[in-house]
Amino acid sequence: MHVVVVGCGRVGSGLARTLEDGGHTVAVVDKQSKAFRRLPEDFAGRTVVGVGFDRDRLEEAGIKEAGALAAVTNGDNSNILVARVAREFFGVDKVVARIYDARRAQVYERLGIPTVEPATWAIDRVLRKILPDSTGMTWVDPSAKVGLVERTIGAAWAGRPLSAVTLAGVANAVATSRLGVAGLPDPKAAVQEGDTVWFMVSGDGLDAFDAHFTGPAAVAARH
Repeated sequence: MHVVVVGCGRVGSGLARTLEDGGHTVAVVDKQSKAFRRLPEDFAGRTVVGVGFDRDRLEEAGIKEAGALAAVTNGDNSNILVARVAREFFGVDKVVARIYDARRAQVYERLGIPTVEPATWAIDRVLRKILPDSTGMTWVDPSAKVGLVERTIGAAWAGRPLSAVTLAGVANAVATSRLGVAGLPDPKAAVQEGDTVWFMVSGDGLDAFDAHFTGPAAVAARH
């Protein structure tokens, strides 16, 4: 697949390198030619100097043949404009924009433009390192109908089948990890203390699921 990356900062250059290592063709657009120094010396893709929402520069980068575009400059407005031009004018299906403002990111998600909001993501990952038992959702879809949560199995649930930990109509297990090895869930398999389980939870069901996971149901699981 051909991918256009707009912005050659640390994220853009790293993304370009990873994509090329994965066998994709890549073109990088940046308004400053010196930004391309961040690319590997053996980078084989195209480099285009100019603003990312300039249609001529995008065409020079091969946007008409592109299967995806990533707008990862340091400006929210520029990234959204680039994403909209790629989606609405050139018809690129896979478009993503980096947005620093979390509130704006949610708005653009609802308009159909996938976004990556680094501050919220970083905060969440740091919290999960220092407060592994903290609640909250790892991911929420733009309509807020479903969300993804990560939970660690405690002693109360150990030995019980995974199906007992889920909550019908509220939370379904979608992945598990034991000793660093992840896999798809087996509802009949017994969980062990320390297992990590990811659950897809209904948007208004998080409190009910946490009450089930940590409350009377967990206590009863010991017996």
